[in-house]
Amino acid sequence: MARLLRPYAETRPEAPALTDEDGVTTWRELNTRVDRLARALLEAGLGAGDTIAVHSANRREYFEVMAAASHIGLRYVLVNWHWTADELRYVLRDAGVRALFSDPAFAAQASLAVDGLDLPILISFGTGMPGFTSYEQFLAAAPDGEPEEQVMGGPMFYTSGTTGRPKGVSRKRPTTGTPVEALSLASGHFATTFSVPDEARTLLAGPVYHSAQWMFSFLALLGGSSVVMRRSFDPAETLRLIDRHAITNVHLVPTQFVRLLRLDPAARRSFSGGSLVAVWHGAAPCSPEVKRQIIEWMGPIVNEYYGSTEAGVNTIIGSRQWLAKPGSVGRPQPATEIHILDSDGEPVKPGRQGQIWFRYTNGDDVEYWGDPDKTASIHRAGLFTTGDIGYFDEDGYLFLCDRTIDMIISGGVNIYPAEIENVLITHPAVRDVAVFGIPDDEFGEQVKAAVELTDGVQPTDDLPAELMTFCRDLLAGYKVPRSIDFLPELPRTPTGKLYKRLLREPYWQGVSRRI
Repeated sequence: MARLLRPYAETRPEAPALTDEDGVTTWRELNTRVDRLARALLEAGLGAGDTIAVHSANRREYFEVMAAASHIGLRYVLVNWHWTADELRYVLRDAGVRALFSDPAFAAQASLAVDGLDLPILISFGTGMPGFTSYEQFLAAAPDGEPEEQVMGGPMFYTSGTTGRPKGVSRKRPTTGTPVEALSLASGHFATTFSVPDEARTLLAGPVYHSAQWMFSFLALLGGSSVVMRRSFDPAETLRLIDRHAITNVHLVPTQFVRLLRLDPAARRSFSGGSLVAVWHGAAPCSPEVKRQIIEWMGPIVNEYYGSTEAGVNTIIGSRQWLAKPGSVGRPQPATEIHILDSDGEPVKPGRQGQIWFRYTNGDDVEYWGDPDKTASIHRAGLFTTGDIGYFDEDGYLFLCDRTIDMIISGGVNIYPAEIENVLITHPAVRDVAVFGIPDDEFGEQVKAAVELTDGVQPTDDLPAELMTFCRDLLAGYKVPRSIDFLPELPRTPTGKLYKRLLREPYWQGVSRRI
């Protein structure tokens, strides 16, 4: 048996392990299918250290692929299915992907992305795709039995890069060839840290390609939690699923909190939520008023963490702590050192803002895949940073203030302005452009573009829609500016440096938060 699934396949074989819109997979079935998939991948010539990718919405097969890869040492890239074919093609090349598992819902992007690539293994979930082998046929052709050698594999997440291309984020560890049992230890630590009970039931209410949703679902599964998932978030259905499946744990983002709070009062009153042990949120700033309302409704089980794709989880804070320290993201985790440094690299006193830097006491570190220069740019004297600004209070609680980089976080999704600017600047009407985030009550931030037009071009009423359509043809939809301003001239220095702060600040006046 797949070693990490063996305890549950033996003790509760007929209990549900995975549930999606299309059905249920029991622990016995999951173990059998993961074994067969692992053998199929090995028979196809893949081995420890090779890379595969999954381009799919949430579905049971997605978890089978991750579990199989985790048992035979494969790196698996979790692809954002919003990406265009061009974005997907870049990541497949950059990561050195040798096998792609894709969802028929995104067949058009996948087919265009792989055209002309030397990608030997193409597998399609569900109803199948032209040029792709059926997932079920791929499984059926595999020999029976557990893989003899089992070594830990793991995910690689891509986050949009400030240079306009996604960057792979990889954790650097001091040893290689890690036994697969290390994942069991990781899932145990996860359960302890995030209040996951024995025989838990987890709801996956966001895309598993996101690092936080992956952690809160896949690590829970490896610890014995049943996972109920949906392909998209519906607030009313989310409440029904929690009660119907007696969900104990769920991860949400502030945008989802807003949508839940805006439900019809009758829908909210019909919700019990009595099974819930922990509701976690992170990935984006949460309005204090929204946070208070969620705690009042769901009780003191609402917890927050501060982390990122690069840095993992660094602090946590429970409801009661947060009500005593509103706006804080908590204290550092035991294995995490957090340093607040000024621009000269010197520590600052409590209450003083500075850049946030990290070090892990277990020797763990972070790097950008294939980009040593970018990796070096976030390191300093044994520390690394994600560019956030914050401060500690006298009691050691961390507060976030701003970001040194221009990243926009909208609905829990990281958006880098440079990527959008690189597209807009190619439009013949655009001479100069700046993209930045402005406040949005539902999503935290929304994408705003400020455009300086080419001589002779007038800012007509139709031009914003034309520029947005231009972006939409080249970028995923969530990256397209929601609004565009036309300015006579963008504020640049003689050396070409853009004072983006001058564009951004008017929109944030009177807003207590800065991100």
